[in-house]
This record gives sequence, structure tokens and C-alpha cells, in this order.
Amino acid sequence: MTPAFLNNQYGLLADWRVYLEKRLGRRVAFVERDRYRATMDLLRLGKLDFAWVCDYPYVYLRKRNQARLLAVPYSKGRSGYRAYLIVPARDTHTRSLLQLKNKVFAYADPYSNSGYLVPRYQLHEIGDNPGTFFKRTFFTYSHRNAIEAVAAGVAQGASVDSFVWDSLAKIQPQITARTRIVSRSPEYGFPPFVASRAASDRDFAAMRKVLLGMNHDARGIALLRRLNLDGFKIGDPATYGAVADMMNAMGGR
Repeated sequence: MTPAFLNNQYGLLADWRVYLEKRLGRRVAFVERDRYRATMDLLRLGKLDFAWVCDYPYVYLRKRNQARLLAVPYSKGRSGYRAYLIVPARDTHTRSLLQLKNKVFAYADPYSNSGYLVPRYQLHEIGDNPGTFFKRTFFTYSHRNAIEAVAAGVAQGASVDSFVWDSLAKIQPQITARTRIVSRSPEYGFPPFVASRAASDRDFAAMRKVLLGMNHDARGIALLRRLNLDGFKIGDPATYGAVADMMNAMGGR
């Protein structure tokens, strides 16, 4: 699990683990990491079978044949999400990213699409240098932390995953209420579940079957509601083409 998942929900993870163990008929261990790169390295080394990652790490790993698309979550009937540009709620004047020039900006993670690639790509497209545009930038290593940094006024802006912001607005609205959404990006493919090369075809099929079936039984539906999801479906790698194009435009890392 990476910061694609709304962190600090340890009870939910424990219940989800029990659910998966019963459906799979084997032990399940969740491995949490605070940075995308750490999860990517574990996948690359075959230390994980499956992971829920951001779309940026998936595109990066797929390009190197180090991950397979397992399943894609969907919420409110859609399997996409947006990048929200947010500012402190008391900032009633900012209407675009350009107005944050020479301000302090929080990035979620250097391998985050919405939390890093999107705002830098937007600046690149209009001819600005992302490295010098802001007065100062820093990494929070989760979208929730980026939201909290803006809410507290530590950062004057951030770009965050809409799924995380919307989920946090449901469970802790006092945090998101101290931020204001300035703009919403086009939709990108929802952060997917992926399988590493260490996962056998049999395990791949079993895990996919369980995830796709969660919205067909009472316990699964209850967990999905706590995850703020409708369910999971088989995804299409082409859905992540826009992220791949932005990565290539920014140097192809």
C-alpha cells in the first residue's frame, strides 16, 4: 500500500486483510510504505506480489516490464480521478497555478502524477521552468499530508489526488474545509492495483477474482464503502496514455 491509499485507516486495513484471507484461503500481509519509490523497488525486486500504486509508478514499471495491471478501482461510477489545485481557504483571490509564482508549494511525491507531474507539466507547457517558478517546494510524501500542509498555511498551494481530497472531505471535513479547490484537471486513469513479476498466473487470477467480486457480497460492499469505492474492474493500460505522454514530455523518467 502506498499513499494512493488514504493513510491512517489501520482498522480498515486490518478488516480488509481478514476479508482477503478468507476469500483467498491463505495468509495475507499488507506492507505499507510512505514513498512510491520504496513500493516500486519492492515490486521490482519481487518482494511484493501486489500493490496499490499511483498511475505514474504503474506507467514507469510497465515500461520496464516490471508490473502487470491487475484491477482498477472505480468510484461514483467512474474509473478516473483528477488533480485538484488547492490553496488555503482564506486565499480567495488565486484562480490559477500562475498566480502561485514565487509562493511555497507542496508536492506529494516525486513519483506522483497529480501531486508532482501534473503541475510541473502545466508549467512546462506554458514555457515556465518548474524548478524556479515557486519560491520554495517540499515533499510531503502523501496527498493527505499535502492537503494538511495547505490547510495549516505551511504551503500556499498544492496539487492533490481528487480521490484522496474527496475521501478526506467525508471522514475529516474540518481539514478540507480549510482548503479551497482552485481548478480541476482532466481525468486520469484511477491509481491501479498491479502485480509484480513474482506473482504467479494462478495467484494473479485468484486476487483479481476476489477484487472484482467485492461488490457482490455484503462484507465486500461494506469494505468498499469505507474505501469510498464502488468496486474494481479489469483495466486497460491505454487508459494511462496521457500520463505516459506527460512523462515523456518531462524527460521520460
